[in-house]
Amino acid sequence: MERNGKEYYEKIAAKIRVDIIKSIHSAGSGHPGGSLSCADIITALYFGEMNVNPDDPKMEDRDKFVLSKGHAAPAMYAALGEKGFFPVEELMTLRKMGSRFQGHANMHYVPGVEMSTGSLGQGFSVSVGMALAGKLDDSNGRVYVLLGDGELQEGIVWEAAMAAPNYGLDNLTAFVDWNKLQIDGRNEEVMKVTPIDEKFKAFGWNVITINGHDFDEIFQALDDARSVKGRPTVIIAETIKGKGVDFMEDQAGWHGKAPNDEEAAKAVEQLGGNW
Repeated sequence: MERNGKEYYEKIAAKIRVDIIKSIHSAGSGHPGGSLSCADIITALYFGEMNVNPDDPKMEDRDKFVLSKGHAAPAMYAALGEKGFFPVEELMTLRKMGSRFQGHANMHYVPGVEMSTGSLGQGFSVSVGMALAGKLDDSNGRVYVLLGDGELQEGIVWEAAMAAPNYGLDNLTAFVDWNKLQIDGRNEEVMKVTPIDEKFKAFGWNVITINGHDFDEIFQALDDARSVKGRPTVIIAETIKGKGVDFMEDQAGWHGKAPNDEEAAKAVEQLGGNW
């Protein structure tokens, strides 16, 4: 697949991160840490990988993305806005009364959102169902799903992980946003999730581990996933929670806290945006 140079995607990811900060600040609540950590993955999917059309969000044989870590909705909203599904300015209504952009995305109101998520693990299960339906329909579309590492503590995740290889879902690619932090602290201290790679291998997945902030590695992993037949692929992306904002990076306290005026202005400046 022909793609642009990594600088192109880095610029888009920076815009998405600025949108994340501004929208969460405008809302006065939200989840900046995990939205920033997955911004590069979501940028790669929407701007370099997936076959989607803002002018026809429900087109046949489109690729589908499911944000299983639904609290990172600001990252998906920003990508959809920058892609042209709706005006970027509307992101500033995040979490406000009457807005279609709520804290967890609603598939009935936001174009481009394939599944309403929020209850951790359910998005992953739905993505398996979507991929199975695609196989039954002989669809050319692929399914992509993004999980949080803390989300792997949910039992429903491993039921889905068992089902996907059983049905040979090579049209399914999962990402794990492995930033090693969740709302209550480090994964290893709350509920150990490692070894993530060996667990997925035991369930029959093709497993790839990458730097989740390196576009060359992200796209190489996606290309490798496309070449694998007969089983799904999981890409374990090592990331930094709060990526791009020095006072948010690797800090569990920024899992679910909005920046104040001064913090938001500083964050936007660091990301190369205008406050």
